[in-house]
Amino acid sequence: MYFVHILECCDGSYYVGHAADVSARFVVHCSGKGPSYTANRLPVRLVYEESFTTLNEAVRREKQLKGWSRAKKESLISGDLTRLRSLSGCDATRQGVR
Repeated sequence: MYFVHILECCDGSYYVGHAADVSARFVVHCSGKGPSYTANRLPVRLVYEESFTTLNEAVRREKQLKGWSRAKKESLISGDLTRLRSLSGCDATRQGVR
């Protein structure tokens, strides 16, 4: 299994990453030995994770989430799928919002 995770940093920003072992990766982030982005924004907390059967799927999803707005990430984290759909570019176009 592979996982995509979202961490919330102490400054309120989000970090999106992938790992085979989220718990071990979280320990690395918390130790300050992970990427400089999280190392400079400690403490961090795990706010979301998804599982995938292949590394390619996880990396694809990670790239997708990194391109999302803060509002879309927050909707995903909170489980507000209705709001997430309304923030979708395709859905907004259909509704004439754009």
